[in-house]
Amino acid sequence: MSNPLLVFWRQLFGSDDDRLSARVRRASSIASGEQASATIFLIMRRMRAPLITLIVILAVSVLGLTLIPGEDGGGQPFRMGFFDAFYFMSYTATTIGFGELPFPFTTAQRMWVTFAIYLTVIGWAYAIGSLLTLLQDRAFREALALQRFTRKVARLRQPFLLMTGFGRTGELLGRSFDELGQQIVVIDESNERIDALDLASYHADVPGLIGDVQNPYHLGVAGLDHPDCAGVLALTDDDEANLSVTMAAALLRPDIQVIARTVSPAIAERMHAFGTPTVINPFDRFGDLLRLGLRAPASFQLMTWLESGPGAAVPPRGRPPRDGRWVLCGYGRFGRHLADDLRAEGLQITAIDVLDTVETVAEEPAVIVGDASEPDVMARANLADAVGFVAGTNNDTTNLSLVAAARRTNPGIFVVARQNRQANAPLFAAMNIDVMFVPTEVVAHEVYAQVSTPLLWRFLSEMSAKGDDWASRLVDSLVGHCGQRLQALWKVQLTRADAPALVPWLASGEVSLGDLVRSPEDRDRRLRVVPMLVRRGEDSVLTPDDDFVLAEGDEILLAGRVADRRALETILWDDAAREYLLFDRHAPSSWIWRKLARKPLTPSR
Repeated sequence: MSNPLLVFWRQLFGSDDDRLSARVRRASSIASGEQASATIFLIMRRMRAPLITLIVILAVSVLGLTLIPGEDGGGQPFRMGFFDAFYFMSYTATTIGFGELPFPFTTAQRMWVTFAIYLTVIGWAYAIGSLLTLLQDRAFREALALQRFTRKVARLRQPFLLMTGFGRTGELLGRSFDELGQQIVVIDESNERIDALDLASYHADVPGLIGDVQNPYHLGVAGLDHPDCAGVLALTDDDEANLSVTMAAALLRPDIQVIARTVSPAIAERMHAFGTPTVINPFDRFGDLLRLGLRAPASFQLMTWLESGPGAAVPPRGRPPRDGRWVLCGYGRFGRHLADDLRAEGLQITAIDVLDTVETVAEEPAVIVGDASEPDVMARANLADAVGFVAGTNNDTTNLSLVAAARRTNPGIFVVARQNRQANAPLFAAMNIDVMFVPTEVVAHEVYAQVSTPLLWRFLSEMSAKGDDWASRLVDSLVGHCGQRLQALWKVQLTRADAPALVPWLASGEVSLGDLVRSPEDRDRRLRVVPMLVRRGEDSVLTPDDDFVLAEGDEILLAGRVADRRALETILWDDAAREYLLFDRHAPSSWIWRKLARKPLTPSR
């Protein structure tokens, strides 16, 4: 995997993907064999001296028994053969002790056996001590862990995602994907994070490797070359490492999806030079979300709720100020991104930063240099007349103190705060922040929306054009059907493979969406599901009405309770349920009664 010739041939013969994939997989198999051999050689090298010692002790003991004369049952001289001597020393050295054979020993033989027993005890003590030392050796444990990990990945027979980096973002996505039944494989340089995988209560076994994500060899061992690898998630907090992962995936597996995290626009441009990865910048993404919240609070509430995944409580609908001046503390990468987004909404910005030299912009050249928690700096920013305040530094303690100082000066100000460490979440919750920016959660929600259900990402991309009133009605509908917590989100595909009972009737043009969401037990009762989107080819319809006519090949995104999801799946697969819903006809469910009751179906709708 680390052979630069592979990269050269990939660039030279880019169209021959199948041949290259075969070569790379073959190289990975060879590497796996080398790992197994390396582990065996490590054991032999560390245990060589103890094993030689035991062999020498056994050989000397056996030779001594054959040379020392004994007596047979008649008192005649007798010498033990090599096989008998070896047999006797074998069960004596292993503490089994069957007895003397084939005749009782003489005093000389017993003296030699006594000497051999103590010598063997010393040899075994030396060998066992060396074995225990080997088991505690870091290199040996890492070799065994690598072997176990390689076997786990090789045995995977379902599509999986290769996740590089298992910080807070990885933890959030790991739990969400586990609930969806999506298999993941993790590689991280921290042994504490990999050990946490074994302690986490996942339904499926999650293979984890302690390795360098920038090493293509480690990526190959982690499953990049596996035929069932469906995508790569570069989620480390190092932009260069994420760039390396993106490059390796684009060169070695250009056919799979790559999602990478970065906060640097320059790194993002370099990532886009390799294929078509999805690049998520949490600073830029949060600015877009805040702009949506300023223009359409209900749309912001809906998007935040759906991106949080099943089980998330409906977030409160905020009312951020649309006009006035905002004070922004922290003018680094995040601050500049957010300032540009707020200015794009027509808001005035006063920036505060502790740096001695700060880049200024033409629209707002006055940037106050100083500690925003000091009263004179707050006075210079005229915080009492501001409508919004952003605590956006990369230090949680500073941000908390800034929020306290801002509210002391202006109790009614709208507050946006940045949380950098998960451990400080209770402190920020106690402050009752209006809008929280947690970079790890922004990335996790974005990745979840794109990977879990592709239709959900399309829905989120197109929903802003529907308006805030539409979003408000949809939130009310979701709360009415699902309750205060989001239930299941799933996709239904009307194909012969996924809906064999329903597809034959779609060609008539009489099957509507309202027919599909009725209960198979009582056709007059509607299932507690909300159709979110119907995709037909390249076109999509958001929140279609019940009279929307369905066609074969349609993809439907639905939200609802798990029990109603199972009921809907019954409609797609069960002929009797289909005939009851479409024709109000109770058809026999068994094969024999269906054969006996062959009658033409007449709609009674």
